[in-house]
Amino acid sequence: MSTPGSAAAAAVRERTAALVSLSHELHAHPETAFEEHRAATALTQLLEREGFDVERGVCGIETAFVATAGTGAVRIGICAEYDALPSVGHACGHNVIAASSAGAAIGLARVADDVGATVVVLGTPGEEGGGGKILMLDGGAFDGLDVAMMVHPWPSDRLEAMCLAVDHLDVTYSGTEAHASAAPWKGVNAGDAMTIAQVAIGLLRQQLPPGDQVHGVVMTGGVAANIIPAHVVGRFMCRSVDAVRLGTLRARVEACFVAGATATGATLTVDEVGPRYSHMISDRGLLASYRRHAESLGRSFDAEDEPMPTISTDMANVSLQIPSIHPLIGIDAHGSVNHQPSFAAACATASADRAVLDGAISLAMTGIDVATDAELRRGLGAELVAQPGR
Repeated sequence: MSTPGSAAAAAVRERTAALVSLSHELHAHPETAFEEHRAATALTQLLEREGFDVERGVCGIETAFVATAGTGAVRIGICAEYDALPSVGHACGHNVIAASSAGAAIGLARVADDVGATVVVLGTPGEEGGGGKILMLDGGAFDGLDVAMMVHPWPSDRLEAMCLAVDHLDVTYSGTEAHASAAPWKGVNAGDAMTIAQVAIGLLRQQLPPGDQVHGVVMTGGVAANIIPAHVVGRFMCRSVDAVRLGTLRARVEACFVAGATATGATLTVDEVGPRYSHMISDRGLLASYRRHAESLGRSFDAEDEPMPTISTDMANVSLQIPSIHPLIGIDAHGSVNHQPSFAAACATASADRAVLDGAISLAMTGIDVATDAELRRGLGAELVAQPGR
């Protein structure tokens, strides 16, 4: 006799070809934040064929969507990411995320009415710095969900990572062009301003507490060696263990930017690139359920004994309002790590394809547990309730 879990797993496995094809299609055509038109179309068309009601362009974001199936009282949110990184494509494996989330939703939809669930797929663009989930959270797309879940590719299976709060900043120095040989004194060197800021940040790093990080890249640095640069732009990230610590770090880093402007006479502008990402609180009951189902598929969490990796994600903001999990699903990355070209290559291999299916089945089974286990539901959000100020 079939159980809801076996029926959901069968529904996923029956669609192996479609899910793997979706993953490879997104991998072959990477699209950066809020430009994921092809990916959003592929996902919504698949979900519509599977009987989901799809609303496109939600929260005023062209590439965001919400797809719903089932009529049960317990509302299970499954988040799909599908944006890629500039230059290195799907080096964070969001193609795998999108396909596994679609598979989990399809599997859970097969039994949704039987277990009393409604399945809600949230197509969340712009995770790489754009904060798509935060915009959708503020826009009400997550309202009424009992849980929110997803998996993320990694070189090993991990239940969670240390998720740091982060600000994304565009830093612009404006100066004055001049002939670099004939009359350099007539120029105001925006490039020097950026250099001073970078040196100051480099010196600051030796005094930062554990968990505080700063990194950045110069995106526009001048046009010719014999022209004093008048327009220089850098993109920086400040990370810390929570929003309070991040505010303190942000003030110290901005002082470094001001130092560059003060020393050179350049004008400084600091712009936010998307909303602030928070630290994350994973729901322990959901993680225990996910682990049990992932291990039943042959997944091993031996790496849990190793130091916890550090990441940042806009899923963290969701986790502070809705019981959530963001486990890392292992692929054979041949020694590479996320955001390397070799990791991008690994995200379209047999190992990544297995992660699509294992992630989908594990999430679907976890969703069934939420819908059918009253004790698990009663424990949801215990970590959130224990937070100061709540």
